[in-house]
Amino acid sequence: MSLQEKLDKIRSPKLQNQHQTAIVLSAVEDTLRDQKTEPTPTGYFAALLALLRQSVPVNGEVNKDLTTSVVYLLDVITPFTPQPLLRSKFSQILTNLAPALTLPEADAPLLRPSIGCLESLLVAQDSAAWELSQTEIGPRRAIAGLLNLAVDHRPKIRKRAQEALTNILKNPPPSPSLDHPAADMCAETALRSLRDLAAQSHQARKQRKSATTEHEPALIHALQLVKTVAGASGGWPSRKIEPLCEVLLNISKSSNEYLAMTSFEVFEMIFEGMANETASSKLPRLLEVISELRPSQNDSQLLPPWIAVLSRGYDVSAQLEPEETFAKLPELFTMISGFMSSASHNIRVSSSECLISLMANCVPDSVIVEPSIFNEKTLEKLAKCAVELLSVKYQAAWMETFNVMGAMFDALRWRADPILSDVVRTVGELRGSDSFAGKKEADEILGKAIRAMGPERVLDILPLNLAKPKAGQPGRAWLLPILRDYVSNTNLQHFRTELVPLSEIMFQRVLEHGEAEKTMDIKIFETIVKQIWAILPGYCDLPLDLTGSFDQKFAEMLAEILYKQVDLRSDVCKGLQTLVESNQAIVSIEGEDDLLLQSRVSKATAQKNLDHLAGFSSNMLAVLFNVYSQTLPQFRGFILKCINAFLSITPTKELMETFERVSTALASSLAEAGAQTQAEKQKQKQQNATDKMPPMSHTLMDLVITISIYLPRESFSTLFNMAALIIVKDDDPQLQKKAYKLIPRLAESETGKAALQERSSELQELLLSSAEKVSTPAKRDRLGAISTLIPFLPNESLHFIPAILSEVVISCKETNEKARTTAFDLLILMGEKIASASGAIIENSKVSHMPDDAPSVTASLEEYFTMVSAGLAGSTPHMVSASITALTRILYHFRESLSAETLTDLVQTMDLFLTSNNREIVRSVLGFVKVCVISLPTSLMLPRLESLIPNLMVWSHEHKAHFKAKVKHILERMIRRFGVEIVNKHCPEEDRKLITNIRKTRERKKRNKDAAKEAGEGSDDEGAADGKRRNRFESEYDEALHGSDSESSGSDISDDEVLGKSRKKGGKKAGGNTYIGQDEEDEDGMDVDEDEVKAVKKSIGGDRGRDRGRNGGGRGGRGGMASGRRGLGEEKRHGQSGGGGNRNGGGGRVMKSPRGRGRGGHRR
Repeated sequence: MSLQEKLDKIRSPKLQNQHQTAIVLSAVEDTLRDQKTEPTPTGYFAALLALLRQSVPVNGEVNKDLTTSVVYLLDVITPFTPQPLLRSKFSQILTNLAPALTLPEADAPLLRPSIGCLESLLVAQDSAAWELSQTEIGPRRAIAGLLNLAVDHRPKIRKRAQEALTNILKNPPPSPSLDHPAADMCAETALRSLRDLAAQSHQARKQRKSATTEHEPALIHALQLVKTVAGASGGWPSRKIEPLCEVLLNISKSSNEYLAMTSFEVFEMIFEGMANETASSKLPRLLEVISELRPSQNDSQLLPPWIAVLSRGYDVSAQLEPEETFAKLPELFTMISGFMSSASHNIRVSSSECLISLMANCVPDSVIVEPSIFNEKTLEKLAKCAVELLSVKYQAAWMETFNVMGAMFDALRWRADPILSDVVRTVGELRGSDSFAGKKEADEILGKAIRAMGPERVLDILPLNLAKPKAGQPGRAWLLPILRDYVSNTNLQHFRTELVPLSEIMFQRVLEHGEAEKTMDIKIFETIVKQIWAILPGYCDLPLDLTGSFDQKFAEMLAEILYKQVDLRSDVCKGLQTLVESNQAIVSIEGEDDLLLQSRVSKATAQKNLDHLAGFSSNMLAVLFNVYSQTLPQFRGFILKCINAFLSITPTKELMETFERVSTALASSLAEAGAQTQAEKQKQKQQNATDKMPPMSHTLMDLVITISIYLPRESFSTLFNMAALIIVKDDDPQLQKKAYKLIPRLAESETGKAALQERSSELQELLLSSAEKVSTPAKRDRLGAISTLIPFLPNESLHFIPAILSEVVISCKETNEKARTTAFDLLILMGEKIASASGAIIENSKVSHMPDDAPSVTASLEEYFTMVSAGLAGSTPHMVSASITALTRILYHFRESLSAETLTDLVQTMDLFLTSNNREIVRSVLGFVKVCVISLPTSLMLPRLESLIPNLMVWSHEHKAHFKAKVKHILERMIRRFGVEIVNKHCPEEDRKLITNIRKTRERKKRNKDAAKEAGEGSDDEGAADGKRRNRFESEYDEALHGSDSESSGSDISDDEVLGKSRKKGGKKAGGNTYIGQDEEDEDGMDVDEDEVKAVKKSIGGDRGRDRGRNGGGRGGRGGMASGRRGLGEEKRHGQSGGGGNRNGGGGRVMKSPRGRGRGGHRR
């Protein structure tokens, strides 16, 4: 922010306490004008300094208000004042500021700007000034004052002083030294203060024989000061490192967790300061000092923090000197692993975490990719330490040891073979023992070993022993799930040579059993077969030998399994998909090859792999298409993903052939369907219903949509012709729906976007001509297609927007929630398109429903609102209501871009509609009024209240459709914004009791809230309420429309519907509470949300039914559970079926589920 902007802000104060500053500034400016001085920073500075001398006389009474304002203005001006002036006038300025800083009655408003002035002064000083001693009037004396304020008991002053110190130390004057000239002094003062306070705290604790907090706030403040100095001065000064480490380690063993944590943060700051190369020379000395401060072997208080600090130190060292740090690793590893035999659990955990950190941070990439002989020797020493950790000596620490082993496998990757083979053998033998308790941890270690060394090596050490079990050797079927979860980046050939034969043996045993009832053994064999094929996706994740192992024979075997083994299809498809996508991910990496990141597969190798797979894609796609057409729709997802992956690598020529085959089949399928008689169609429908299979044309259309984004430009004409043919077929809604999905799908690729741009006029014509033929299920996808087209509209085609607008507006009243949401998004999109094309011409004569001589208009937001407002003259209440709802949405979004005149016209028009007798129209108007009350400028709304409030009050007597609640809620928002007096003034006399009721309710809630706060309950509840409110709405618009106090919310189901509010998030948030269901264990209790109960009771039908339902007890009397079922049905129709309108799950089934089975909504 510039100086002028800051002064402008001061000139127009918003708060009472800022008026004095504005008056002082005005007086200073008047003085400058009288003296004919330019209002420059220097001019302001000189005038304010003279004024400061007057406000703080040497022996007179201080004018506190004037001093505060003058110092505040000095704080604003000083950063812009020339530095030579600040240097030359330093002693004079400091002499004038000192009384303000040392005033006994000085409070935060005076001290904070004084600190700011000092900060700007000190940053401006040169090396010569810093050489003056602390006894002279110079920068060091000012720093001493700042250091005192930095440990002040008042948080705001303390924070401001620490910020000032940070800025000063980070901006040293030009000199050869690394550190700021004052860094030593700051460090010494901070350290002395910390040491003294730590000693006092320790002494007090000794004398009282119990924990005391008397010195601890001061100790925390001193620690914060140390942290500030350490973080700001390029690391703590070298000479002061040793005493600081000693004090910090002593503090870190405090029972006060905050103290311990802050002392670690200081270490963290020191290391962070050294992570740059200029300060790195201090690091070896620091590590040496920390190592020398090593506590005794069993000091459970001091040893864990010492280990943590050492770990962080070597982490920084590894960043600066990776090779040297790696060379020290075996020695460090041996020292820290010695603590793993400690009897203290804390010491063992700290040691294991340190070893994990060392492995993660101190093994350089070069050691894994290209190790030297010396590096290999170092790795062998590390492995030897690791194997030793599994000896009996460390038995108590085995769980911690397992974590260390896991970190070693993760860090060493493929270099773990063969040096960690003994670890795999030992852990595998332990895991095989029935009495071993840590099976889960052992599984994780073996999984990481499989990922690092590869399954082939691990299975050599721990064979499965399933096909031909040997006597005395256990079977290890438990390894199969581990292989499934951890195999990746290995040799695919191993799967073919080891696991496929095993699968065949097991499957043969199942076949030999025949049709007889399955025994337990047969079920186990079937499970093993499934588990083996579940490992395939892991072997397909970036295999190292793809070109050699994926041959024609293997492809044929996979195709046969896809056709014959329905249970294994998903695993085979996932495997094939992973083969393609894992290599594509490598090819798409930008920059040079990083073989560690790319798991040993270079970009060139990955491209070769893709070219190799492309040779199989045509045949593989044919197989996948056939399998897709034989699979039920709910199980097709994974096949389509696999098809998509192979399409992305298919050569253009083969892709075109595939497309031609599919499009020809689709054309013949459509022709066949067209030639059928009504009786044949009915028979076909029944046949499909029996098979549960969709018609072939639907399946082929899915494939066309999937292929579309990979097609070359020349085939798009066929594609668009196909879409044009199907979009007008209103006898098959599902097929029409799929045709509309083609346009958004094309927008996913660059070629598709170019085609949409090129054929924009054709698509506009198609969409306009097919408006009459659209079926209800296809409406959402049609709106989605229009949404995709809008960004591609050229400026000369803007007439498409008014041509399609009425359809979009009426869609705001669609029964399908997603269609409504899409319609609202599309309204905003069209508005933004017109706004971005501002000044372009909209040719109304080209709009089909307008006369040929309709005048052209200039594109603007106001013109867009005029277009939408045209619906207000609609012939049906439904159209008028939809137009009002649409206007409400776009008004909220564009309110800040509209002129005051347009806003006034809109509000006036809606005021008239409020007097309508039609409930559907008024319902929409109430939503509009609410948005106006909340979001439009007060100056615009106040003059309208005179007519608006009486018109609103007419509907406060209407009990149907929650009108009364809506009106009450709008009045609440009015009172909150405009004040109860104004609302009361415009309210008719006979309706004022409602205003009184609202006022009393608010006052009562405020009293209750205050009482709760006094009782110490307020903050938590309030926080919870705030959190709840924040997460409740999908957008700012929904919050404006529906946000209210929960007790008197005027928003109900109908509002949500009409305004297209998506309830997905709300449904999820409510979770189980949305459903009414009984728990199996608790027959009496019902898991019901209070707000939901109110909604259900309202829909049950008035107070009378409510009372009878309550009294009806278990008999389900009128208005009880029987009516409740009907009530939820109504809610469901309104898009509130429990979990956000999930058609497959909750809502409709809830009431039939006495045991709550409808809750999850996962049943197929």
